[in-house]
Parts: sequence; structure tokens; C-alpha cells
Amino acid sequence: MKLSGAQIVCESLVREGVQIIFGFPGGAVIPLYDSLPQYPQLRHVLVRHEQGAAHAADGYARATGKVGVCFATSGPGAANLVTGIATAYLDSSPMVAITGQVARAFIGKDAFQEIDITGITHPITKHNYLASSAEELATLIKEAFYLARTGRPGPVLIDIPRDVFIEQAEFHYPDKVNLPGYKPTLHGHPAQIKKAAQLINKASQPVIIAGRGVTISTAYAELKELAEKAQIPVVTTLLGIGSFPESHVLSLGMLGMHGTACANMAVDSADVIISIGMRFDDRATARVDGFAPKARIIHIDIDPAEIGKNVRVDIPIVGDATNVLRALNKLIVSQSHVDWIRQLNEWHREHSTTRVKEGEGLPPQYVIAKIYQVTGGNATIVTGVGQNQMWAAQYFRYNKPDSLISSGGLGTMGFGLPAAIGAKIGCPEGITWCVDGDGGFQMTIQELATAVQERAAVKIAIINNSFLGMVRQWQEFFYQSRYVATFLSGPDFVKIAEAYGLPGLRVKDKSEVVPAIEQAMEHEGPFLIDFVVEPEANVYPMVPPGAALGKFIEEPRKEMVAPTDSFHLGVSNI
Repeated sequence: MKLSGAQIVCESLVREGVQIIFGFPGGAVIPLYDSLPQYPQLRHVLVRHEQGAAHAADGYARATGKVGVCFATSGPGAANLVTGIATAYLDSSPMVAITGQVARAFIGKDAFQEIDITGITHPITKHNYLASSAEELATLIKEAFYLARTGRPGPVLIDIPRDVFIEQAEFHYPDKVNLPGYKPTLHGHPAQIKKAAQLINKASQPVIIAGRGVTISTAYAELKELAEKAQIPVVTTLLGIGSFPESHVLSLGMLGMHGTACANMAVDSADVIISIGMRFDDRATARVDGFAPKARIIHIDIDPAEIGKNVRVDIPIVGDATNVLRALNKLIVSQSHVDWIRQLNEWHREHSTTRVKEGEGLPPQYVIAKIYQVTGGNATIVTGVGQNQMWAAQYFRYNKPDSLISSGGLGTMGFGLPAAIGAKIGCPEGITWCVDGDGGFQMTIQELATAVQERAAVKIAIINNSFLGMVRQWQEFFYQSRYVATFLSGPDFVKIAEAYGLPGLRVKDKSEVVPAIEQAMEHEGPFLIDFVVEPEANVYPMVPPGAALGKFIEEPRKEMVAPTDSFHLGVSNI
């Protein structure tokens, strides 16, 4: 049958199982939007800024495991997607972005709202396309979804000229793709797996580092089997949080610049490290030449480009984490490592990260701990970037996969609210909390309208310290407290929430925290809480820039008190 290019795009999306599209229309994509009513299977979510569309598609993808889809028009519309596409690229999130382009006859002539979006996004997409005819659209979309979801996932962009949307062509959706140059390695080399098993079986102080690749591969059971069989403690990267239950006796929490002291000390003292689906980025490793100086390193990753890129690797294994761990576990001998576990317990007792600073104001850590307590940990936490992100990682205990959604690689302020909306729309039955700072929240604050319009019951916790908190912390620590361009004045977030049509509360005292969280949870729609916290609270521990992982700054003990409730993190019950 003959269809217009716009109809072919919609038909193809339906064939790929797409149900949700996040987008913002414009001149070049009017023909595409004009076709949407013919396809009731496709629900379009109108965001208020194209960056919100990309972040929402990303949050949807991370929460559901499906490919997120976003639309934008040509020129500025497409350019506004760039930050969200880059965020998805660095965090290996599957996304297909479809952009409009000026008509084919005007390409390269600086036409109104023309931009070379394929050139711009070439470094931040897994692949991208400029469609030249309606006839090829079905094939391009089939390939785009295949590339986005297979191997190491990532964003793919399809740029479609306006007249291609209008052009008629025969529609045939291909059954399979033909990409001879694209063949991800799914199974690790048997000889390398055998070497890894031999090294693990001889280790006396082993540590597993679990990254986002464990989540992407859904290798949760395999990771747990390896840890329990060989009694190996597990640390995670920021994006690996949730891949291993943090209440598990072998969990040490997150490593890195703001990781737990015990996790960092364990990696620093390990004799064997098994890293799974992580890329050894600088926030995780600290000073590379000081990273795990005593350890031999096994690196399992589906992307061969990541192996050896940042740190030396003794045994590289290219393959899907689930497949590699299944093969590896068959060769692992049951062990106990009693002395090693005892040492970790001692470090945990000496360097607990669960103390909350005593003061007149509201400690931000207390807010996160109480969200955990009220929800019972049964929530998806979607964060902004900065101090709020680190406190959310440290003071909420993550026992479920995909329960922390955050911008790791790019560190994108403005990610939190739209990504939380996408996550909530993707998993409407679950509880979704957006934890954001007052600075980052204002970057995409207009998406409150999207939450209200779509009845996305996101609960929003603004950690409001009237600063760009993480920058201010660096200025305090390393620039003699010269606070330049980091103080924020206003706005009244409660009034803004009300203007957008959702209820809001302001909380300034500990006694108000739990009742506010409970009120938000009881409300059926989106709800905003402005937590006015201590303005100069810092994130601890902190590994200073240029220092090795084991050289971290801790909160001064004289300013600390034990928490008043039973909330705790770490390995105290090993």
C-alpha cells in the first residue's frame, strides 16, 4: 500500500511496539503531527521544551527498558534535543530521536530553521541518518531501533526533510535488518573466562564493581550468584546503583568521588577487581595512576572500546554481562574470605557515612533518609545533578533494579523533572520521586505543565539551599570560600507550583518533613515540596581532585551526631 512518509513513520513506530512519544511540534514536522490522529496506538506527550522531550524519553527508557522516542522540528527544535541526546549517549540509554528538516531542495542553503543536526549529533549518537526519500523510511526506522537497543544501547537520530514526510511510497516493513558491519560480541571468550575464574579463585581480597552494564543486561541474578558463591563484596558506580541490593550483607555501596569510605577503601586495598559493565570514568576511579594499586583487574564489557581506555586491565572479556557471568559462575569455587570481610566491617564502623550534621536548620541528608523511610524504599528516585544527586545516592537504600535514574556521564542539570515524568509515564503504577536542587530544577521547571497535563503523579523534592551547591562546595574547599556566581535568590516554588496547577508545600523544620512526604504520597497527582535546607551543607566523603581513591575528606566528627532513627547503610551486619 502507498502511504505518505509521515504515515510510514507512524506505521513503523507501531510495528516497533512504540506507545509513547515525547515531542514538541514545529513547521517541518507538521505533516508528521497531522498523521498522528490516524494512529491511536501512539500517545504523544507534549513537553514544553525539546530538551524536556529528550530527557523524558531517556527517563522512560531507563524505567521501562524500552526504547524512548522523541520528536522535534528542524533548526532550533532539533538543536534543543542535543543536551538530552548527549546525556543518553554517555549513559547508554536507548533512544530514537526523529527530527524534521527543511525540504530537500533547500538543504545546504541556509534556509529558515535549517541546521545540520546529523553533523552536530554525529559524536553523541550511536548512529544517525538523513532520510533522502519516503521509500527508505521504514528501513531506516527498523535499523534505528535495532541499533538503539542492541549491543551497548544508545541514541539514534533520524533527520527527515519536510517534503519526505509528504512524499508517497509503497510501505513494506522489513522483517530484519542487514547491517554486516555491526555485530556486537555477546559471549565472552572461553579462555579469558577461564583465566578470570582462576584469578578469582586465588584471590584473598576480591571486590566486584558493578556498573550500568549489569542493569542493561539484567544480570542481577548472575551478579548475586557470583558475589554469594565466592563471598565477594560488591561496590557499584553511580549508574550501577540498584544492580545489587544495598541491604545485602555483601553490599558496600557506591564508590568514587562521593562514594562510601568503605567502598573506596575496599577498592584501594583489593588484590583482584572484577569490573562489570562500567567504564572506569574519572568520578569513579579518582586519580587513575593511584586506582587499585594492588589489584589485578578483570573487565567485562560489551563495548570493546571501553576496555583499557582509562585503566590497565589484566584480563579483558568482551561480551554481554549475563552471558559472561553465567559462564564464569560455573568455574567459581565457593569461598569465605573471613579476614577480608572482618576488615571491611572494621572500616565501616570507623567511617560510617550515615551521621547527620547537627544544626539549627534542616539537614538535606535527613530529607532523603525520610523519603526512604516513608516509601519503605519502594520508589524510583530520579535526580538532578549536584549535591542533591549525591545525597540521593547515599541516603536512600536501593534494593530494586532501575530504582535510581540519574545523569551520570554528562552530569546534566535539568535532567531530573522531565526524566521523572518520562519514568512515571512509563511505569504509572510505581512511586516516582524527583529529587532536585533549586538550581537544576529551574532549568526545566516548565515541565511542571507537562506533569499536570499528563496527570503524571511525580512527587518532587526540591533540596533548596539557595546555592549552586556542588560548585559552592568546591569553592569552599579549594577556592578559599570565594563564592562567585553560586548564590541563588528565589523563586517561591510553592507559588510557581500553584500557578502550574499542582499543590506545593514549604518545609523548613525536621518535624515537618515526614508529614509533608506523607501528604505528597496521599495526593493522586503531581506534588511539590520545597525543602529549605542548611545552605552550606556539604557532601561527604569527598575525594579531592587529583587525589587517589583512598584519600578522602570526611565530615569533622565534632559536628556529627548519630541519626535518631534506625536508618543505616553499609555492611555493618556482614
